[in-house]
Formats: sequence, structure tokens, C-alpha cells
Amino acid sequence: MSAGKVVPINLKDEMKNSYMDYAMSVIVGRALPDVRDGLKPVHRRIIYAMHGLGMTPDKAHKKCAHIVGEVLAKYHPHGDVAVYDALVRMAQSFSIRYTLVDGHGNFGSVDGDSAAAMRYTEARMTKIATEMLTDIEKETVDFIPNYDESIEEPTVLPARVPNLLINGSSGIAVGMATNIPPHNLAEVIDGVIMLVDNPEADSRTLMKAVKGPDFPTAGKIMGVQGIISAYTTGRGSIKIRAQAEIEEMSGGKNRIVVNEIPYQVNKARLIEKIAELVRDKKIEGISDLRDESDRKGMRIVIELKRDVYPQLVLNQLYKHTKMQDSFGVIMLALVDGRPNVLNLRDMLYYYLEHQKDIIIRRTTFDLKKAEARAHIVEGLRIALANLDEVINTIRSSQTVEIAKQGLVEKFLLTEIQAQAILEMRLQRLTGLEIEKLEQEYRDLMEKIAYLEAILSDEGKILAIIKDELLEIRKKYADKRRTVISDEDTAFDVEDLIAEEDMVITITRNGYIKRLPLDTYRSQKRGGRGISAMGVKEKDFLKHLFITSTHHYILFFTNKGKVYRLKVHEIPEAGRQSKGTAIINLLFVGTEEKVTTVIPVKEFNKDEFLFMCTKNGIVKKTSLNEFDTSRRDGIIALTLDDHDDLVDVRLTNGQEEIIIGTQKGLAIRFSEDDVRKLGRIAKGVRGIGLIEGDFVVGMDTVRNEGDLLVVTKNGFGKKTPISEYRLQTRGGKGIINVKISDRNGPVVSLLVVKPDEEIMMLSSEGIIIRMKVNEISTTGRATQGVTLMKLSSGDSVATIAKVNAEVDADVE
Repeated sequence: MSAGKVVPINLKDEMKNSYMDYAMSVIVGRALPDVRDGLKPVHRRIIYAMHGLGMTPDKAHKKCAHIVGEVLAKYHPHGDVAVYDALVRMAQSFSIRYTLVDGHGNFGSVDGDSAAAMRYTEARMTKIATEMLTDIEKETVDFIPNYDESIEEPTVLPARVPNLLINGSSGIAVGMATNIPPHNLAEVIDGVIMLVDNPEADSRTLMKAVKGPDFPTAGKIMGVQGIISAYTTGRGSIKIRAQAEIEEMSGGKNRIVVNEIPYQVNKARLIEKIAELVRDKKIEGISDLRDESDRKGMRIVIELKRDVYPQLVLNQLYKHTKMQDSFGVIMLALVDGRPNVLNLRDMLYYYLEHQKDIIIRRTTFDLKKAEARAHIVEGLRIALANLDEVINTIRSSQTVEIAKQGLVEKFLLTEIQAQAILEMRLQRLTGLEIEKLEQEYRDLMEKIAYLEAILSDEGKILAIIKDELLEIRKKYADKRRTVISDEDTAFDVEDLIAEEDMVITITRNGYIKRLPLDTYRSQKRGGRGISAMGVKEKDFLKHLFITSTHHYILFFTNKGKVYRLKVHEIPEAGRQSKGTAIINLLFVGTEEKVTTVIPVKEFNKDEFLFMCTKNGIVKKTSLNEFDTSRRDGIIALTLDDHDDLVDVRLTNGQEEIIIGTQKGLAIRFSEDDVRKLGRIAKGVRGIGLIEGDFVVGMDTVRNEGDLLVVTKNGFGKKTPISEYRLQTRGGKGIINVKISDRNGPVVSLLVVKPDEEIMMLSSEGIIIRMKVNEISTTGRATQGVTLMKLSSGDSVATIAKVNAEVDADVE
């Protein structure tokens, strides 16, 4: 027995060629849709098999097992699971925008439930699916032999509906993938018609008609940049957000109701994820979660606890769950059997070209048929015009063949015409039938002329396409489901953090922390207070500030520099904790100390920062000059030697300023006296100081307010602001408080109103909170009364103001 011939081959080349053959087989034969009908081979074969079985919408449903068997036996020699899965997806209203299969039975759910076995389910084509096959019998598409060459199957369907865009497609091939989103039928048809009317229209122009994807599960597309990218380049990322509403409940509670979810999101898994986040305390404030979805539609109810800000919880759900998801668009399809990434114009163009080809082939088919019939009718007219001779010729012939030949020769007919004459029934010889024959001939001539006119004029072809598309639009178009929003999907950190008032504390040695404002309860004047924080030996609280978690904090140092943080970036700590070293948050110099902090929500050019130094120098600078995120800080003002920045206030540029000194003097002047200067300018004189005195504080004047002055030994008083006359900046001021050994030098001053509260901090970390209306009102030249009882060696470090209306619920 011969061993045969051995042919040496290069293993690398053989592996390469074999893999390329396999890759192209997967790409062309399984994974990617054709740009013309938007179908992969398995979907095309299912629809064509159902067409062959007569499963039209007006017929009864038939078992899916029958359909799968037909597809496997004739067209698709692969696994039955793959065929059935494809059939099921074409029947799922939550998977495909315009279903091509009308399923009867359990075809799965948006919760991820699988369909029942094919022996239980039944199906038939939908009405729109029949439009995919219109005129297929008129040689409009090419047919090729099936896998065993026993029958033929279409290479593409006529597709009177632009299926690729309206239903989209997804698939993973070898080295490439496609993910085309579904669209609204009316918009896509409008886009095709726009391209017919304006062949030069680009993708951006066509977006006036095709607004964006339209998902079967609706939802909301966030922003248009992803759509623009996908339509102009063929690739893009589209953010989809669930449609949710916040509803009020009894008892001051709220609930979030989700009616739509992003495309291809599993509802059951989404609910499980929310429950998991609640259980792990990653999302707080949810008291109940349930699925109330029914036949009428989707309804996920998320009940919230009392006093929970619902928008915050909703933002957290968008951030941490599939309530906001991305759809990565890759518009890859087969063009002439080759994979191409297409933009919006390309997809509409190739569909339009396919429809042109369909119309031309259909018209050619109808023309040939009309010409063939006209040819026979012409022969019949000749026969009727020479009826006696025709009858004699036939009667004198021994056989049919001789009669046919005699007619051909005698009347110059073709064999086809002669055969038609021989098959003509006697009833056609009546006068009425002869008239019908003449009318048919005239109609055929008109039809032939019309069909020839179509083939010779592309404008007529395009007009037919427009008319047919408008008919499809009228029959099947529906309203857009997915809302397209201009909102940005990016979350600021603040969107995920509850806005609440915080107490910011800073020690002399530079430790900072934040605590919720309601940590401290309001006390009566003269109380002992509670401990604000634990501090190291020789350290004490120097600053306290009340602000919101969503604000910026500007940190001004004694060296005239300013740093910026968001409040939520400051670590929250317990009441007894000393906090975090500020050098871990800001790049402050070794000799710098924070002197004041200013909360800022936005950097408005119409607002100003008014600064005052220890030596009485003041400066006004526009707020927008400080809008920088540099962690190493920027210059706020240039200082002279031996001078420090003491205080800063946020103003509107038209306010009045009051400055107080350690030795009990104060000056009030108009902000207009100080012109606007740049950041690095030095400033001008605000108050003339006597020898040994220095500035301890500054504030803006408010009508009907009082000036609160607190001294080192815990004494304080408030004096009507009206007692401080308006002066010109640069003067020495007037008496503010009478200084003695009993009350000590001035520590701080603030302009306050009766409905406000203050906090006083001591050097040993004791804090007390009191109402302003509990503090005695006296004249300027008095010592004040005891506001805070201090232990031996302790002294007041600073004071801060709390707005009572903001914190009305604090006990």
C-alpha cells in the first residue's frame, strides 16, 4: 500500500493561513451584521425559514422547535441553542427596538430570566419582519447554495426597513467587535430621506434628523458628546441613566421611583446591588426597597428615611450602580463582505444604495415579465386579426408541432407566441374578451414605458424609495422612548456628599478637623462649656469656622499666602480628637500659620476679599483672582517686614469696615476709601496705631448690628454699631472697650445680630456656645461682663459666629 506523497510545509505559515480562514469565517459567517439588512446570517436564516414556512402575522403561531429544526436542516448547520437564542432575542421587546418575531409563551424577562424550552414556545413573524422580505421573489437579491447545496438561500434580504440602525446589533468576532445601538424608525427614515434630498449631507447634518439612539428600555442619554463621536467616527461612549422620580410620602419622607433603566441592564441584579450597598452602608438613608413592576410597566420603589436628602441618595445610586451605565458604540458592519467601521452617513448611504439596487432589480424583473406578457399578447392579437386562417392552419395540421411550425412560418410569430395561440381557449374569441385583450395590451405598453423610464432616471428611483419609506414610516413609526439630555454625566464629589453645616477647628500648632455643627448644644451665658478637642501640651485652639461641606475654604496665612481646599476634603474627626496636621493637607511653609479662613461657593468677579494686617495695612482684591487649585498656595498680598496678615473678609465692594486693636481702639470707614488692587500689591493704611498696639480683628459693618468684643480673661460686651461714627481710613480710631487687668487685652471682635449665636474657645480647648441676645449691651468705654468662666491659667483664644436660622433645630 502506498504511503502517498509527503509535502513539506512551514508550520508558521500553515497556522497563519488556517487562523485567517477561521477568523474570516467567524467575521463574515457568524458575528457581524451586513450593512444592507442589518442581520447576521443566523437571523437572516431564521426569518427566511419562517417565510418559507408561511409563518406570517395573519397565520397561527407555530412551535419554535419547528422553526429551529427548519433552520438547522436547511440553512444553519450549527447548534440548536444558538439558533433558538437568536430567535428568542428577536422576540424580546426589551432587547430589540422593533421585534421581528412575535413570540407566544415565555421568552424571558428584563430580570434575566431565560426563555422556556423551544418545545413550549411558539412564534410567527411580526408585520415589520415581513417588510424585510418584500419582493424577495422578484430576483431583488442574490441567492447562493446552502451548506449541502440542496437548496438556495439569500445572501441578504431586501429590507424595506433600515434594520441595522433601528434594531442595532452586537457581536464579537476574531480581533474585532460590533456594538450598534438601536434607533427610532421615524428618525432613521427621516435621515435616509434627508440624504436623498441632499447627497452631500455629512454626519453632523444628518444628526438633525437622527437625534441619537432610542433604546427599547428608554432611559435618559446624558450629554451629546458621545453621540457626536459615535456618529462622526463610528466609535463613542454613550452614558445612559435610569429615569427616576422623587415622590413625597406622608410623615415627611420621600421615595425614589425608577420607571426606566439603562439598556441591557438586568433589573433583578440592579435591585440586588442596591440592597448590597445599603447592607454594606455604602449608601445610607434607604429604609425599604421593592420591585412593583407589572404588565403596565417597570416600577422600582426606593423608600428613604426621614430627613434624608433624596437627590443625594439618587446621585449615589447613579454613581455606584447600573442606574447609570455606558454603551460603548462600535459601528462595525460588513460592506461587500469586508468589515468596516462606519459613521452615521456611511450607514445611511449603504442602506440607500441597497434600496437603489433593490428597486432596479425589482423594476428589471417586472419589466422582463411585462415584456414577456406583451410579446404573447401581441401574438394573440395577430391570431385574432387572422382568425380564419389560423383555424384553418391548425385544422390542417396532423400534429401540434406541425401546427406550431405552420403558425410561426405563416404569420411570422415566435414559438412562444405560437404556443400561446395553440393554448388559447375558445372563450377568448368573444367580443368582450377581445376588448379585454386590447386593453391589456395598452396597459402593458404603458407599464413597460413606465418601467423603462424608472430604469433610465435615478431621480425616479429615489422618488420611489422616498415614497416606500414614508409608507413604512406611516405604518410602523412610534414616539421616541429615550430622552436625550444636555446634562453632563460627570459627578462632582459634592453630588455624592450631603450638604450640611460643619464646624472647622484649627489649633495653634496647625491641627485641623471638621465636625457636624449639631455636635455642640447651645448653652446659657456663663456656662462651663464642653471639650471641643483633645490638644497636646502647649497647644490650643486658635480658629473655629462654620461652613458647608460643598464650599471651598480659603486658608490665609500670616505670611500673606492663601491656600484652597474643599470642606469635604478636610477629614472628619471625633469631638475629642486633635484632628489632622494641616501640613498633610496644604503645602504651608514651616513659618506659616493660618490666620483666617473664608468659605467661598463660587469665585465671582463682583465680590472682593478685604484684608487687614497686624500693622493696620488693608487691601481689597477681586475674588476671581484667587480661583486657582495650586496646592502650594498663591500670594494674597505682599507684606512689609515684621508684619502679619490678621484677618480677611468677603465683601461686595461697597461695604463698611471696622477694625479693632489689642488696646481697645476701633475705626470704622467705607470700603470705597480703598481702591481695588492686584493680588501681589502691598495695600494702604487702614488704621494708625499707637506705640505697642496692633490689630486683633476686622469685620464688615451691618446695619442695626452690634459690635461684640471679647477679651483675654473671658469678658465681653456688645455695643450698638451706631456708636462708632464713620471716619476716613488711616485715622487712630476711637475707644472700643476699656482695658484693665481684670478683663485683659482684646482678643477678637465681631459684628453680630440678636438672632445669632457665637462660640468661644479657650487656649485649653474648652468651647462654649451662647446666644448673642444673652450678652449685655453696654457703651463703648466699658469693660464688659463675664461670658466664659476660665480655669486658672486658661484664656480666651478666639470666637466664631453661628447663624441661628441655619441651625434652628440644634438643642
